[in-house]
Amino acid sequence: GLCLLILRLFIGIHVFLVSCALPDSVLRRFIVRVMCSVLGLFVRQTDPHLRDVSVRVYIANHVTQFDHNVINLLTSCNTPALNGAPGFICWSRGFMELGVTGSRAELVESLKVYSSHRENPPLLLFPEEAATNGRAGLLRFSSWPFSILDVVQPVALQVQRPLITVSVADSSWITELLWTFFVPFTVYQVRWMPSVPRRAEELSEDFALRVQELLAMELGVVSTRLTAADKTEHMKRLRHTSPLPFAPASSQPLAARPRMPSSLTGVAPEDVRVTAMAQRVKEVLPHVPLEVIRVDLAQTNCVDTTIANLLEGRVPFFPESKEAGTDVPAPSTSQAAAASGIQGSVAVPSSKPATKQFAKSPVERHLSLQERKRALYDYARR
Repeated sequence: GLCLLILRLFIGIHVFLVSCALPDSVLRRFIVRVMCSVLGLFVRQTDPHLRDVSVRVYIANHVTQFDHNVINLLTSCNTPALNGAPGFICWSRGFMELGVTGSRAELVESLKVYSSHRENPPLLLFPEEAATNGRAGLLRFSSWPFSILDVVQPVALQVQRPLITVSVADSSWITELLWTFFVPFTVYQVRWMPSVPRRAEELSEDFALRVQELLAMELGVVSTRLTAADKTEHMKRLRHTSPLPFAPASSQPLAARPRMPSSLTGVAPEDVRVTAMAQRVKEVLPHVPLEVIRVDLAQTNCVDTTIANLLEGRVPFFPESKEAGTDVPAPSTSQAAAASGIQGSVAVPSSKPATKQFAKSPVERHLSLQERKRALYDYARR
C-alpha cells in the first residue's frame, strides 16, 4: 500500500506538470484523463450529447474536493475560488482567482462580467458550498449562482470507492488526496442533464430550489433544507463535545483512571454516553424521571438543552417524590448556605436566591441554574 501511494504521488506530479505545460484543448484533456486512470481515477459520463455548448453556467452537486478537476477532464470549465488563500495552492488545485474578497454581490457582478465574454470557458459552480458523501441528500442550494445568468445546466455527480468512504466530514483536501492515491480506484460518474431556463418573474431562490429538486430526483436522494453553515456548526459541536466522565485518559496512570460503573458493562457505547449525560441532568434536576431525561437526550444530544427544555416546560413529566428513589436531593441555595455555615465549609457564592420558577430572561435563568449547580456541588463535597 505504501509503495502504491509513493508511485501514485510520483505519477500525480507528472500529471500536474503535463496539465500545466499543455494548452487547454481536447488533446490535453485526453492525455490527462489517461494518466488519471493510471492513478486510479476513472471518469465516466452519461448522455454527453445533452451537454449544451451555449450554456455558460454548469450546476453540480458537491461530493469530493476534486469534483471540478474531474469535470474539467470532460469539458473546459472554470470554478471560482470561494475559500482559501489565493496564490500557488489555489492555482495548482485548478481554481480560478477573481480577486474578489468582498460580499457575494461583488462576486456575482464579477462572474457576470466574466460570462459576458464568450471566449471564456463556462463556469462550474457548486451551490451546496460544502462537500457531502452524496448518498443521503443535497444541502440547500445557495441562490447567488442562479443570479448570474437565466439558463443553467445541472450536472449529476456520483462517486464510488471500495472499502473507504469517498468524503469524510471536516477532512482537508490533502488528506482526501492521499486517500485517493492509496485506494485501488475511484470511479466518478458524470450525468449531463438538460439545461434549465429561468421562468418568467422567478426569483433566484425559487430557481435554485427547482434545480435542487431536479438534481435530487436524478441522484435518487432527498432535497434537504440544511445549509453549509448548518454542517459547519454541527462539526463544531462534535469537536467540542466533552468526553465522558469515566472515559480513561491515556496520559493518566492506570491506578488513577476512573473506572466504568459495573452497571454499564456490556452496554453499547451510544447507550453509555446517553446514560452518562442523563446522570448529569439527574444531578441538577433530581425530581425529573430518568426515562424522560433519556428520551429528550436522544433528541437533543446536549445536556444544557435538555435541562432548559425540562425547566421551561417544553417536555411534560410527572415529578418524582423523595420516596421514589432519587439518589441525591438537590438542596436549595439557602439550605446549602446554612449547612455550610454549620459545618465550616465554604459558603455558596450567590448574588440572589434561586427561584422556584425560572425567569423569562435567559441571563436570569442561566444564573439561577448556576446557583443550583454550585449548591449541589457544595452539598456533595460536605
